[in-house]
Amino acid sequence: MKMLQESTLYIEKNTDILEVDINALVKCASHVIVPLGPLDTFAARNPWVGLEGQSFEQTARRLKDTCEVDMYPNHSMFQSAIDHGEIRQDFIEKGIQEWLNSQAFELPRERAEQFCRAAILQDDQYPSDIENLELKSVAKKLTNFTNYIIKSLSIKTYSQSLEQLGKANAAQVLNSHMIKWCKLFLDKSQAVWLMPHREEGFYHAWRKLVQHDSSLSRKVRTQLSELPIDAEGALKKVLIELGVSNSDIQEYLEAHFLALPGWAGMMLWRSQQSEEEASLLLDYLAVRVSMEWAFVKPYLPLPENRNEKVNLEPLIAAWTEWGNMPIDGWLKLSSAEIKKHLILAYRFDKIVRNRILLEAWEKTYEEHLKKMITSQQNNIVIPDVKPALAQFVFCIDVRSEPFRRKLEKAGDFETHGTAGFFGLPIETCELGSNHTHNSLPVMFNPQYKVKEIAKESKPFEQRNQVVSSLGNTFKTMKHNLFSSLVLPEISGPWLSLQTLARSFMPRSTGRTISKMLNTWVQKPSTELSLDKQQLSDSELPIGFSNNEKVHFVRQALKMMGLTNQFAPLVVICGHGSHSTNNPYNSALDCGACGGKSSGFNARVLAALCNLPNVRESLASEGIIIPKDTVFVAAEHITTLNELQWLYVPELSDKAKESFKQVQDVLPMVSEEVNAERIPQLPNLKSHLKNAKGEAQRLSEDWSEVRPEWGLARNAAFIIGGRHLTQDCNLDGRVFLNNYNWKKDKDGAILANIIAGPAIVTQWINLQYYASTVAPHYYGSGNKTTQTITAGHGVMQGNASDLLSGLPFQSVMKSDEEAYHEPLRLLVVIQAPTSYVKRVLEQNHVFHQKVKNGWIRLASIDTEGSWVSWY
Repeated sequence: MKMLQESTLYIEKNTDILEVDINALVKCASHVIVPLGPLDTFAARNPWVGLEGQSFEQTARRLKDTCEVDMYPNHSMFQSAIDHGEIRQDFIEKGIQEWLNSQAFELPRERAEQFCRAAILQDDQYPSDIENLELKSVAKKLTNFTNYIIKSLSIKTYSQSLEQLGKANAAQVLNSHMIKWCKLFLDKSQAVWLMPHREEGFYHAWRKLVQHDSSLSRKVRTQLSELPIDAEGALKKVLIELGVSNSDIQEYLEAHFLALPGWAGMMLWRSQQSEEEASLLLDYLAVRVSMEWAFVKPYLPLPENRNEKVNLEPLIAAWTEWGNMPIDGWLKLSSAEIKKHLILAYRFDKIVRNRILLEAWEKTYEEHLKKMITSQQNNIVIPDVKPALAQFVFCIDVRSEPFRRKLEKAGDFETHGTAGFFGLPIETCELGSNHTHNSLPVMFNPQYKVKEIAKESKPFEQRNQVVSSLGNTFKTMKHNLFSSLVLPEISGPWLSLQTLARSFMPRSTGRTISKMLNTWVQKPSTELSLDKQQLSDSELPIGFSNNEKVHFVRQALKMMGLTNQFAPLVVICGHGSHSTNNPYNSALDCGACGGKSSGFNARVLAALCNLPNVRESLASEGIIIPKDTVFVAAEHITTLNELQWLYVPELSDKAKESFKQVQDVLPMVSEEVNAERIPQLPNLKSHLKNAKGEAQRLSEDWSEVRPEWGLARNAAFIIGGRHLTQDCNLDGRVFLNNYNWKKDKDGAILANIIAGPAIVTQWINLQYYASTVAPHYYGSGNKTTQTITAGHGVMQGNASDLLSGLPFQSVMKSDEEAYHEPLRLLVVIQAPTSYVKRVLEQNHVFHQKVKNGWIRLASIDTEGSWVSWY
């Protein structure tokens, strides 16, 4: 009776929720998750982009409290880095001293330092072996000192709190039900029977169907059937019933989003794609919180635990083991001394220790990079003003660095780095494809459409349709009740033969199948729709006006630092990957093109640069492209470390000579890059006799979990002249963007690089970081146990969150050893200090990232001095 009265009183206090703008709160709460698009357009996402208003450490504490997620590397990663000399002891010591200086401890400095040094490399939060009667007795006598240490916890959901209290596994049950309903609603025609009433929206469909869910008790189904018809009304009702106060609603909804950030992220992505589904997040929360209310209702009201007092036993044990202080020594201390010792042990917790270790690791890498670059500066030879034989423009992707380095040594070639979409905000449509693709960074929207066209395309399209129809027919038969019974007999011989061939001869089988398809399809020579066609106000214009063509070429040439001294041949290199049976193949393509190859963009830019009217307009502005200079397009296949030509127009005599020399050296360059990169993969010999053959096998073997390492071990982004790093072996860890501050008086080019490529590289960096430190929350776990679900993404098994990051095999060498070093991105800008200050003042988002520790910043000034900005 007393519990009923308390519950009634609690609900009466919270009826003002009815006046709350719940839509605004849902929108604000969604900043803890990021949109998660389908797997076939997988693009790097910073999982913490909405949390950068707080420091990295503050966010780490919040996630640890709310959902038990660690944002820092674990002990074994730190220990391995120390053992390999990647974390210098002097940087660890410096971190300890700086932390102690920031605290107001009155303990003797030597004593505090001794404790911190002993604790810094400990694996546990506090000593785990604390089953000691004497310790418990002392802790009991010091109970009053808990008043000096109050533990502030983040809000958990009621189902999580119930599990923490040991009363029911409500959170686990709730998650399993939400996964089931999300899979049904989001299915992309993969299921044989689609979810009824789906067109009415998630909440409405769920409300009609949940009444017939036999996995729920009759009582729960009855409660859920009585919910309001609309999602907003239902969410407000259950929040009142649960007794969530107005001030806690947003944080409470955030906790629900963080419980399944993958499925919630997919709902967020869908809500951004069309007006019809704009309220999908509200529907998601209405379903989730309503089910939680039904599950936890018998246990309400739950006890408050926001200001939980600290257990003193671990703090006392910490001083015993790490501070050389006997347990009975506590009773000999004064009250002031007891307080000082307890506060130090409490504050110097695992998160502080990990922060110091991570910063020491990052500073060690920065010092290594600094020495490499500054020693290179001392040996710089002023280059001859004569233009190179050929100039190559690569994406800033870290995989381009080894290829550029080997190519430059192979001949009189010059390379430049720029964002792989080449500044073209386009939607692409390839010949024979029924789909378009946004070929630009995911934070931007396309402004133009470019189509691949051919004069005689109908025969090709018909043959291509036959190939597509075969796949669709197989899928339809598989899902049909009767045809599925005879499908094994029909397809068995062919599939068995293919299985054996792909298993025992993957390289030759892959080449043979590709050759057969290409021979059958016979794709004709194509052109691009570069001239503007305005279809309607609701559609993107196809192609560009003359002014727009000039604008994009001018912008691209300035961004890549190529405005004079043009070589006879300029190669615009997009990049893509090639692998078989790989759900994550788009993760290996160009991050600046939304998870697709950037070869199409390279072809568009090269074609625009060859237009006579564009060159005439640029010449009037001082950008003079010689008549015998020809732009061509190629694609850097990162799995094979090869260049494949996409667009080679008629060449001038000088360009032909350059092209021939390029073709002569490319096989050697490819062989050298493969010899350097392929042995870095696990279980391969350091000196392969046939690195090229191994690369081909990796790309065609459908059992291969690591066709390449992708962007693993990325650590820095250098914005400056190529002369800074030209003779440095950066080990494929650095994004390289050409930049000459002398040609950027107003800082506009640098501002664009920071607003675009710098953000994309940070997203890539933090996705690899998160997938390494929390592989089963922000990554996607083990490839061998993944299930592709609903046509959208992957789960572990058949009932997990929709996993948003990279698989275990993309960042780990083995179960025990990480390959990717989880370091936050170091951005290095070669420019005067005033340029860097201007960027920080004008770009508040970037300034916040630096200030709060989400990105690290250094610069090289006009005197060649290295300046750290954090």
